[in-house]
Amino acid sequence: MGHPSMHNPTTDPDDRLKAFGNQLVNVHLWLRDELADLRENVEAYLSGDGPRPRELRAHCLTFCSAITRHHVGEDETAFRALAEEFPELHPVLEELRHDHETVADLLRQLQDLLDDLDPSDGQRARRELDGLSALLESHFTYEERRIVGALNALPAPEWRTSRPDFLLTANDG
Repeated sequence: MGHPSMHNPTTDPDDRLKAFGNQLVNVHLWLRDELADLRENVEAYLSGDGPRPRELRAHCLTFCSAITRHHVGEDETAFRALAEEFPELHPVLEELRHDHETVADLLRQLQDLLDDLDPSDGQRARRELDGLSALLESHFTYEERRIVGALNALPAPEWRTSRPDFLLTANDG
């Protein structure tokens, strides 16, 4: 029989709250969509048919804050719990933490660029967004491949009553 935290969703109404790895994938899908929206808004602005710079900065800040909340939550909550339960994941978790630092640097650079974005900065803005998108896609894919199963098996009953930050989207709260 499977791990106690793995239940058939048709027989266990709490399955959605137990399958933490599956929730992580859903958060990544949401973050991918948010980044795609930001890219579309930047592109629309650069082509002269998009949001005002102030709206663009606000969207960037919202996206950057969501990514930061997610990664800090992983570092402080998920990765600590995984390291205790699955010590063999230590090298993977260290690599993911390093990615988080790199993403944070790229987010700061993007925020600075978008704070004073001018259409003449179009190529640079596209390069920054391309780099961030590529890194996040690689990071999310690697993370999903390496830790989703462990998160799904993780006994963390407190997460059922108070969902940790790394599992939140804009619709939660």
